Amino acid sequence: MNHTQQKTGYVYSNELLQYRFSNSHPFNQMRLKLTTELLADLGYLKPSHIIQPRIANDKELALIHSYDYIQAIRHASHGILSDNEAQKYGLDGDDTLQFRMMHKHSARIVGGALNLADCIMDGTVTNGCHLGGGLHHSLPGRANGFCIYNDVAITIAYLIKNYNQRVLCIDTDAHHGDGTQWSFYTNDQSLIYSIHETGKFLFPGSGHYTERGAEKGFGYTVNVPLEPYTEDVSFLEVFKETVEPVVASFKPDIIVSVHGVDIHYLDPLTHMSCTLEALYQIPYIIKSLADTYTDSKVLMFGGGGYNIWKVVPRAWSHVFLALINAPQPSGDLPKTWLHKWQQYAPFKLPVTWSDDMQDFQPIPRTEEISAKNLKHAHQVSSWFKS
Repeated sequence: MNHTQQKTGYVYSNELLQYRFSNSHPFNQMRLKLTTELLADLGYLKPSHIIQPRIANDKELALIHSYDYIQAIRHASHGILSDNEAQKYGLDGDDTLQFRMMHKHSARIVGGALNLADCIMDGTVTNGCHLGGGLHHSLPGRANGFCIYNDVAITIAYLIKNYNQRVLCIDTDAHHGDGTQWSFYTNDQSLIYSIHETGKFLFPGSGHYTERGAEKGFGYTVNVPLEPYTEDVSFLEVFKETVEPVVASFKPDIIVSVHGVDIHYLDPLTHMSCTLEALYQIPYIIKSLADTYTDSKVLMFGGGGYNIWKVVPRAWSHVFLALINAPQPSGDLPKTWLHKWQQYAPFKLPVTWSDDMQDFQPIPRTEEISAKNLKHAHQVSSWFKS
């Protein structure tokens, strides 16, 4: 498809910010507002791009989630979930907490993804992003890892059921997309690819390269675990080595991607050592794959990313910029954005698009880490190369 004919959707409403566990919780949707305003101040994001989210209905949620789980989330929304039920449904810990109206606010995230999927499928837009989504840890019957409803998995199931699409999911979040993987582990109409920090030391502990699917879904799950402290060169080398053979072999109709930006060295919840340079390149690589293999149809989600001031807005901006085929910006950030948000930031905001690297710790085992990563990459890519 000619780039000039492409149209891009951007899912947003202020109501998406209400998916909030507590004021001190690391999952903070203010990062979505920061990114949205940065794109607007750059002059790229226009009102015509905006796709409003809706509240997904129970039938749509039940494409992945059990009805008893959906009902439990409703009970939690009103503070009437029993302690036993809270334990059963994963709502009794410190990570994924109960909060008021959580069903409505979680279902809105799903509805935003489904509205965007419909717009892509009916040709209203060619591609789009839903940076407020990407809740890939939620399991069919259990909340997990900050995630209530798995909008990624539901969107995949929705595209399969309603549009008979072969869906490829590319997940580059530092945490393995376990909820999405297990939802489609025996399915051959979707392929779930995840490149992530190994689960040896990081939640959720899954995502070993031997997890390849089961029954008719064997071979339709692809995991590329990376060593802690992986840097840009190794991450991009392994990603490029593995992802295109997967896409070429599976021949998807549409790509769904998850753009967690917690592989960054300043992220407080992971152990990776990548910089913004890698994060800037990832969406452009995936966009190029979509242009080549799916007639440009791609739906990009947000995901993890817990340094909401120094990392997420700059990194997520490039998801939208890649979709509209804009060049990567350089130099200074918009002064209007800096002036507005500096008063709220707990420290001095970065003023350029580049990392200053002052807090970057050199990794003495770079060659060893890269060699281990590449060994697994060759193993994975060999499954798809003739």
